[in-house]
Amino acid sequence: MSSMPEPALPGPEGSRKGKLLIVDDEMSIRWALRKTLERMNFEISEAETGDQAIALVRTIRFDVVLLDIGMPGMNGIEACKKIRKLMPLLGIVMLTVKNTEEDKIHALDAGADDYITKPFHVGELAARLRATVRRAHASTANLAAVISIGEIELDPARRLVKRAGTPIHLTPKEFELLHLLMSHAGLPLTHARILGVVWGPEYGGELEYLRTFVRQLRKKLGDDASSPRYLVTDPQVGYRFRAEADLPAEGGG
Repeated sequence: MSSMPEPALPGPEGSRKGKLLIVDDEMSIRWALRKTLERMNFEISEAETGDQAIALVRTIRFDVVLLDIGMPGMNGIEACKKIRKLMPLLGIVMLTVKNTEEDKIHALDAGADDYITKPFHVGELAARLRATVRRAHASTANLAAVISIGEIELDPARRLVKRAGTPIHLTPKEFELLHLLMSHAGLPLTHARILGVVWGPEYGGELEYLRTFVRQLRKKLGDDASSPRYLVTDPQVGYRFRAEADLPAEGGG
């Protein structure tokens, strides 16, 4: 971790930020993370193997799991897949010492919500954990809740999308694609994960098929393909719908 000074406690009066499971085979790393994140008002549990993590997830309701990729035995990728299957809405952030696109894609394809590379600044880690907790809580609270980002409003229950108050006609698959992206706003989703969720695992390699739907969706949202405001491309990874806080000014890219 970074040797930078620890940031002040975030939030009002040190309120609890979430129940967090740290999964890492190195005791020194778990200890350092625990001490740092407890000061930021996360409630911490620990596991040193993927098997221990899965056993804990089965019995304790966590808000987010901080999972190391490079563990002996069951590695973090396999543990992530199993945890995601058990708890589809649980927030998962993966830790690794590597910083390659391939590692990032593997982590996201396994079901991770986010990814951070060692060494890191504790302030950045805490911010990512809080964002993942908020996203998981929003998904759990009401799967049918209306999602509004900028001028785009999506109503899952009525299967209705509006831009600046004007209804937009989407095909069923366009709607499912937009719903997936907006419900994970701010988080990158890989091509394979999007195709698997919206169309099924047999479509995992149909990248041009997905690109066609993205082009059509951008057109219907009034999103400039050369400088999209909402639906952006994460090179070599996939697509991301910008979170409200990340939206550029109208007319910006």
